[in-house]
Amino acid sequence: MTGTNHRQTVVAAPGIVELRPATALTPAPGEVVVRMRMVGICGSDVHALHGRHPFVSLPYAPGHEILGVVESDGRRVVIEPVLSCGHCKYCRDGRYNLCATMAFFGCTTTGGGLADRFAVPADRLVPVPDEVSDLHAVLIEPLSTPVHAVRLAGPDLAGRTVAVLGAGTIGLLTMAAARHAGAARIAVSDLSPHKRELALDLGADSVHDAASPDLVRDIRADLGTSADVVFDCVAVQSSVDQAIAIAVKGGTVMIVGVPAAPVTVPLPEIQDLQVRIQGSATYTREDIDQAIALLAAGAVDPARIVTARYPLAQVDQAFAAAGSGRHVKVVVTAG
Repeated sequence: MTGTNHRQTVVAAPGIVELRPATALTPAPGEVVVRMRMVGICGSDVHALHGRHPFVSLPYAPGHEILGVVESDGRRVVIEPVLSCGHCKYCRDGRYNLCATMAFFGCTTTGGGLADRFAVPADRLVPVPDEVSDLHAVLIEPLSTPVHAVRLAGPDLAGRTVAVLGAGTIGLLTMAAARHAGAARIAVSDLSPHKRELALDLGADSVHDAASPDLVRDIRADLGTSADVVFDCVAVQSSVDQAIAIAVKGGTVMIVGVPAAPVTVPLPEIQDLQVRIQGSATYTREDIDQAIALLAAGAVDPARIVTARYPLAQVDQAFAAAGSGRHVKVVVTAG
C-alpha cells in the first residue's frame, strides 16, 4: 500500500495553502504509515502561513497536532513531532526538546500531518487510551505545551497567583494546566470579548481587556499584588511589557507564545526587582503523558475549545478560519 495515492497540504508561499496529490509514500526503516484522522491548526501554523514564524521556512508541509490511525494495525495514536538525535548533551540529560539538531514533524520536515497518509518514526507514536475521545485526543499535543510551561514554572503552583495573557487555545489550556497544578487565583486577558467570556466560563477568576491602559493595575489589584507567575501566550512587545509589569517584584514571566520578532525588555527593572524571564519550548514525553491524564480526567472540555471543523478537502478554508480571530481551535478531519 506504500504506493497508494494520497494528498498532502503544502503552504506554498505566504497566504497560499494547497492540497497537492502525492504518490510513492515509502516508509524509511523504523517508520510506520499513519492515516490522518484529525489535525489541529496551530497558531504557529498561522504565523508560518504569513511568513512570520521565526523557524519555519516556506514552502512547508504543515500538521503537527495529529490524531491518526496506524495503517498496519488500526491503533489510534497521536504523534510526538519532536524529532531529536538522541545523542547530544540535551538529549542525554532528558531535555530532547532542546536537541542540538532537532527537526519538528509538520514544521521543518518534508511531510506533515495534514495529509491523507504520512510516514513517521515508530518511536514517535503515542497510543491514545480508549477512554479518551477523538476530540479530546486532538488536544493532547497542544495541551502538552502548557503542561510543560507549568512544570517549568512550578511544577507546584499551590496557593500562587497567576496571570495568563492571551485566551486562544494555548492560553485557555495554560489556564487549565495551572489550575490543575494548584493555582489559587488566575486572571486572564485577551483582546476579544468572546474569548474573555469563554475564559471566565472555563474557570478564570477574572478576565481583562488586553487593550485597556489600566490592564496592569487591574490585574495586580485583582490578584492582591504582583503575580507569582505570568504566562505570556501572545509574545509581542505589548504583552511582554505587560507581563513584566504584572510580575514585579519577584515574579516569573513564562514566554509560551511563539514570538514573530524580537522584543526589548527593561533590564534594570528585571535585575533590581528580581524578575525571572523563562522560555518554554514544546514538551517532552513526560508532559504528553500528563496531558493525556488531564484530558482523561475531564480537566478540559474539548467542545468549548474546538470551535470549527473542516474536511481535508477544505484545508485552505480551515487555515482562513484559524487566522480570522473568530475561533479558538480549528481542526481538519479526514475526508
